[in-house]
This record gives sequence, structure tokens and C-alpha cells, in this order.
Amino acid sequence: MVYSENEILQYIEENDIKFVKLTFCDLHGRLKNISILSSELAVTFEHGVRIAAKKVSGFEAANGRDLYLFPDAKTMTVLPWRPQQGRVIRMFCFIRYKDGTPFEGDSRYFLKKAMKAAVNAGFCFRFGTSCEFMLFLNDEKGMPTKVPHDFAGYCDTAPDDKGENIRRDVCLTLEQMGIQPVSSRHESGCGQHEIDFNSSSALKAADTFLSFKSAVKSVAEVHGVHASFMPKPLRSDCGNGMHISFTVFPDSDFWEERASECGDIVKSAAAGIMERIREFTLLTNSTVNSYARLGEFTAPREIIWSDEEGSQLIRMSPDSDDTSVELRAADCVCNPYLTLGMMIYSALEGIDSGALLPEKNCGMERLPETLEKAADIAEKSDFLRKYIPENILEVLLRHSREEWREYSSAYDKEAFEDKKYFISL
Repeated sequence: MVYSENEILQYIEENDIKFVKLTFCDLHGRLKNISILSSELAVTFEHGVRIAAKKVSGFEAANGRDLYLFPDAKTMTVLPWRPQQGRVIRMFCFIRYKDGTPFEGDSRYFLKKAMKAAVNAGFCFRFGTSCEFMLFLNDEKGMPTKVPHDFAGYCDTAPDDKGENIRRDVCLTLEQMGIQPVSSRHESGCGQHEIDFNSSSALKAADTFLSFKSAVKSVAEVHGVHASFMPKPLRSDCGNGMHISFTVFPDSDFWEERASECGDIVKSAAAGIMERIREFTLLTNSTVNSYARLGEFTAPREIIWSDEEGSQLIRMSPDSDDTSVELRAADCVCNPYLTLGMMIYSALEGIDSGALLPEKNCGMERLPETLEKAADIAEKSDFLRKYIPENILEVLLRHSREEWREYSSAYDKEAFEDKKYFISL
């Protein structure tokens, strides 16, 4: 249910809401929040809540100017894992300067602009996600180990699948938050699971993805196990990816006169993404560890498409009634707002130019092999600079190069990745 600001204030009074979590993500897609007393929400809707920008990764781009969180009333939900007495609600926020100007590093606002660009061009996008994660045992002190929660395989059942109850609780928790998962299952890797979501608007899909990650982490902790979205936590097993499916069709105002074009529109949109994916791989695969996953266990490396199961970048059936396109490169530690935004912009470019799909399973290019190479390609991209503000792109590049230098100088590179990603991601 979508609430207005006044309806939320009334809901607070009637439902013993004591705290409000104002949620946002840093430039790298990691969730952050500030809690306020519910009695402060009316003022917050009007004036926002100040944050220390220099303490948030990527927000140094504000150059010392104050930043403020403004809650988006349409995203209000109760957090089911919080106490029922003195309950807690959460809202995603937009980030602005004191004068109300949007902050360039607000990736949620970045996606909103991309959606508006699509509407202005006469198109509507819908996105769905399929998200993988792994469960690991904790030691006697409650610290995560690298021992998988189980050793089951794809679609196995209990008792081999020991995560069945955890997945169920995650899905029930999400349902209480107004989010409807489509399906869940044990995936191919040891302790690996996947939950799929229906398509929705880009902004809702990105919000849902971050809510899902938060729910998985919280439910896993209650069950005494550790959930990790690290792209490649086990060197000898499958990695964790996020398959992003989308459809694009003429906006309703143009539907009748352009309905016959839908098949060609989807093909050109997919071709546009294939042409630009190398330039924004830094966003879809944002860590050193992300590149350990690509090219292994059917995770894509070649920039090709197919209508069959395999290691292709894009899976689609261009000559069938199914007009969905699935991008298989991204992982669950990306910033979903930046990723979906660049998918929209590259798809729109493909549609505008009438880009043609290459032959099935044919292509000469590959995704970057390392974070360093992805940063090099992104730095030279006029396409990225067209949409990502210069100061924000500079911050992304600087952080990526610093991470690569730290990794390159580490004596034990696997230990470096475990320390940096295993617990926190």
C-alpha cells in the first residue's frame, strides 16, 4: 500500500510506531540509515535530516557541503524483525543539499532521472531480479566461518537442503513488508540459495533488491548462520550473481500506433546494452572479487546472447512472444540504482540508433578481466560521462583504483578478499 505523508503520520499515531529508519545507500550500494523518533518525522518531511557526508563512502564529492535525507513516503514499510511494541518503520530517502538541490551522488535520484528519460522518449521499462546468496556456519563465538551451511545442490530438498526454513522466513518477512517473491530454491553451490522477484518499475525493483538483502541478513542472523552476497566466497564453487531481467515497450500514450514495433524495440535495447556493457561493468561488478566469478560456472565473460541455458551475457528469445531480456553479468554487491540506470540509458541509445543484435552466440568482445581494466575502460567512456556527473565518476574511479592497489600489494590475496568482503557484503 502506498501512503502519503499525512497518512504515515496518522499511521504512526495509531500503531505504536516509536522509531523511523531513514535509509539510503552509499555510492557503492551499501545500505546506511539514521533512526529518528517518530515524533520528529513531520519536521523531517519538510526539512530533512543532516548527515556527515565525509563519513559516507563516495559522498566526499559533496566537497564539505551539508547533505540532508528526505524520506520518500511511497516507500514506507514496517520492519517485521523489529519489536512489536515500539515498532519501527523504514523509508528510503532522496539526498539533497541544504537548498533542496539534489546531490549528484544520490544514486536513487540518478535512477529516477533515467526513468524520466525513458518516459520522455516514449518508453516504459520493467525490471525483475533473481538474487543469489550463500549461508555459512558460525563458530562457537558466533563469528562466520567459510564452512557452508549445507552441501546440497540445485533444487534439492530437505534434509539435504538445510536452508529451506531460512528461505521460507525470508519470503514471509518480505511479504510482511509488502514485497512478493515469486519463487525460492537451493541453487547449485554449497549453501547457495536464490530468490526471484516479479518485474516492477526500475525504482521499485532497486528498492526491493536492497530490502531483500537486508531481510536475508537479518533472518540468517536469527537462525544463527551467516549470509554472504560476496560474488565469489568459495574459490572452488559457484559464485553469487544477480540476473536482471527487463522488458521495454512503448509508453501507453503511444501504444496503439507503436505496438507492432515492440519486438524490434527489445532487440535494439538488448543490442544497446551489449554495445555499452564494457563501459559500465565497473558498476555491475564493482569489487575485485566480482571478477573472480566471471567466466566460471556459467557466469558470463563473452559478450554474446542466446536463447539457451549457458554462459552468455544476455539470454533472450527475440522471435517468441516472451519479450524479456536477462542480463547475467551483475552481482549482488553492485549499486542497483546506478546499474539499472545505465541499463536504461544504454537500451535507449540502442533503440534510438536502431542497433542490431549480432548473430546468436557470436561476438568478439569480452567483459573486463579485472577491476583495474574495468576502471580503465570506464575512465575513457564518453557514454558514462554523458550521464554520470564528473565529480561522481572521479570518486568511483579513485575508489576502484585504491581497492585494486590494496589487492595487488596484499601478500595473501584470498585473505584480503575475505577480510574486505566476506562479512560485510
